[in-house]
Amino acid sequence: MNHKRISIAAVCLLLSISFLSGCSGIKDTMENAERLKFKLGGIDKITVGGVNLSNVTSIDQLNFTQTAGLLATLASGSLPTSLTVNLIAKNPDTYPGGTKESSSLIKGLDWRLIVDNTELITGAIDKTIEIPGVGKQVTIPIPVRVDLFKMLGDGGLDKVINLVNAMNGTSGASSRVSLKIKPTIDTFLGGIAYPGEIEVVSKEFR
Repeated sequence: MNHKRISIAAVCLLLSISFLSGCSGIKDTMENAERLKFKLGGIDKITVGGVNLSNVTSIDQLNFTQTAGLLATLASGSLPTSLTVNLIAKNPDTYPGGTKESSSLIKGLDWRLIVDNTELITGAIDKTIEIPGVGKQVTIPIPVRVDLFKMLGDGGLDKVINLVNAMNGTSGASSRVSLKIKPTIDTFLGGIAYPGEIEVVSKEFR
């Protein structure tokens, strides 16, 4: 009987230790994740109505075929657009409160692309992304497909080019484009989402 009681007590003790160890592991994981900083690395591969506008800053740079194609697409009442948003994630050089040289795993990431204070599109990344240890960074490409027609209204080609300039880094893009993200951190108990969104801009890590 005594041996049985001792065995039960030992099992309970081991379970308690495992639980406390697990809590400590989650705490370290979240502290490491909280150190992560994000920055908008830029937007590229911008194709509007089948025309590559990544390096176009004015209507004068379009040839006849490109202009005719864009006008025809606008006249159809749609403006299919594809682009790539480059999100940079970085582990800072310092690690107060975190585990030295520890990588962080992002299990998923919800995002909202904001252009000129207007939400352009929302989406999610549902794959695991590893952010290496202290002082290192990775670029996370986010492919985007959206119809810009409703946002542009009756602005014509001028408004199309102006919007592209906002996205590709010209005409004060740092203040015109932002990305709002909500990462989910991978732990041994599953994913734990950030409590709120992080606003990501191109001028600094946040």
